Amino acid sequence: MSRRAGRSAAGPDSILPEALLQALDAGQPPAVLDVRSRAEFARGHVPGAVHIPFWGILWRAGSLPMARQSHLVVYCGHGPRAQLARLFLRARGFTRVSLLAGHMRDWRRAGHPERAS
Repeated sequence: MSRRAGRSAAGPDSILPEALLQALDAGQPPAVLDVRSRAEFARGHVPGAVHIPFWGILWRAGSLPMARQSHLVVYCGHGPRAQLARLFLRARGFTRVSLLAGHMRDWRRAGHPERAS
């Protein structure tokens, strides 16, 4: 099985932090959804990320500012909340949902830029 560029070895449904950063820098990023708590988001998040805590995805998926067929990258602190959010989003009809490989933990370890609110 071949890997697509920018995808981690963990699976086809994830994107490496470096690939997401390249897409952000190129001005053509996928939609990015941060599903951590409000406090975590405020301390720093991927630039351009939309914030919806994972527990609110089922109720707020319809208000997301992207089409259901758009590529959507979801992340949390280190994985479990994002995995649940991805399940919820798929149940709501979002068809191209990827996880940020390593989540915010690896984004920070790599020294990638963050925005604080």
